[in-house]
Amino acid sequence: MHRGYPAVTETCDDPPPCTCGPASAAGQAATGSGGEGAQDRGHDKGCAHLVFPNLITHVATTDATVTDNQMTTAICEDLARKNLAPGRSYLDSGYLSAALVVSALTSWGIALIGPLLADTSAQARARAGYARADFTVDYDSKTVTCPQGKTSASWTPSAQRGKDSIVATFSPSDCGPCPARSLCTTSGRKRRQLTVLPRDLAEAQAAARAAEQTIPFQADYARRAGVEGTMHQAASHGARRARYRGLPKTRLDHVYMAAALNLLRLEAFWTGTPLDRRRTSHLARLELSLAE
Repeated sequence: MHRGYPAVTETCDDPPPCTCGPASAAGQAATGSGGEGAQDRGHDKGCAHLVFPNLITHVATTDATVTDNQMTTAICEDLARKNLAPGRSYLDSGYLSAALVVSALTSWGIALIGPLLADTSAQARARAGYARADFTVDYDSKTVTCPQGKTSASWTPSAQRGKDSIVATFSPSDCGPCPARSLCTTSGRKRRQLTVLPRDLAEAQAAARAAEQTIPFQADYARRAGVEGTMHQAASHGARRARYRGLPKTRLDHVYMAAALNLLRLEAFWTGTPLDRRRTSHLARLELSLAE
């Protein structure tokens, strides 16, 4: 039995510019690319301009044991094969890593946008002690310096789970008598080992994490919220739990579901029928009532 949601990819292009006048343009600016293909006729005062619907371009169904980041490359390959590779793809952190960001841009010209997974070291999870970010990496001298000023004794390129990495190992003679050792490692060998990304991936990771803190990034990434609405809509059509045994039948069921949602969105687009009601915040309703 397969449980959980399929991985769904849909378009989320900006609405085209409205040419129906200043009043209508103001209405278009408030129209988002909702996950359920939300669209309307623009401004309530007669703009006939329609926002293009969001269409599902890919559905990936896997066993529940397959992690999200294992599917990122497969999804990019499938989209590129169908000539549907996007210039920018917005994903949650489970689908991302520095290596995937670099490879997607290099292989298919796809910029993967989203927050990278945080440091998963024991110290970072506990928010106590010396995490990876507290160490200084010097790629030119191939050394790592700890917060206490000690330098790693070895720098060993390796491959972990099929991915290139570097293992920096500190000397027991430095770590053993260190007064801060309890903040750094619980290893019985009385030394700290640190896994370091190759230089290009480390630079990509640092740049991505710096960008995540900026307002432009957060405003841009907000458009991904639309696909959550699509997943909610898919769940209401039975995607929450598989109705058939076996991956091939479940995958086919999900493809049929995506095709049905696309037909609903296209029909609404062609007929000018909103798929979702216009929402007004409590503050906006209060302002309207005061204006009356």
